[in-house]
Amino acid sequence: MALRKVTPASVANEIRRTLMAGGSAERASSVQRFFKEEIQSHGWRTADVRRASVRWRREILQQFDLKCLLRVADNLFTGTVSEEKNVAVFLLENITAGFGDEEFRLLESWLPRISNWSDHDALVHYLIGPMIVAKPARARKVFRWARSRNRWYRRAACVALIQGTRRKMFFSEIMELGDLLLLDEDDMVQKGLGWLLRETAKADARRTVPYLMSIRERASRLVLRTACETLPAGIRKRVLTAP
Repeated sequence: MALRKVTPASVANEIRRTLMAGGSAERASSVQRFFKEEIQSHGWRTADVRRASVRWRREILQQFDLKCLLRVADNLFTGTVSEEKNVAVFLLENITAGFGDEEFRLLESWLPRISNWSDHDALVHYLIGPMIVAKPARARKVFRWARSRNRWYRRAACVALIQGTRRKMFFSEIMELGDLLLLDEDDMVQKGLGWLLRETAKADARRTVPYLMSIRERASRLVLRTACETLPAGIRKRVLTAP
């Protein structure tokens, strides 16, 4: 892709044209089966989108700067097409170590633009999560998100801590968050909480299993089954068996 134009919007539009021209109509129609919501897709494979995004990031940074890259990503995440939002995330993936509070606020401003679990998990798991690990004080943000009426904010409260719990961080925050969201009836939130507890159990089963035992009468089966997936069979049975 030759980046001849100099505004972030025009660069983003050039990326959009490339995505539109390079996709597969057959694959685009098959993507819908993974989602309850109606999805717009050009039919790219995720690995191909990631490779193209790394190349575009290199070209943008060679000709412009990080601020321009952020604006291009911000422009792309306003769209409704799955690949556009994926590119926005992949442009910034693995470089968040150089970001500060201003960039964190920018990424947080993308949360209302989420329309499905793929948008959500790409943004929160690969960009917001690492930034919370880099500055643990940001973890307090998740409690505000957990009280939102927006299902994607509540799911974000859980998924944002997964990168940290894999490093044995945020145990007390995760227990507090679990108590806040345990009775949430939204399946996307339940799956997010279950995912977080599963990763916490993998990282620190000694402390997590007693917590799972304490919530098993209140938690949904979806949360408990997901949380127990990687535990030894005997422990899993003990958690899932009604007292």
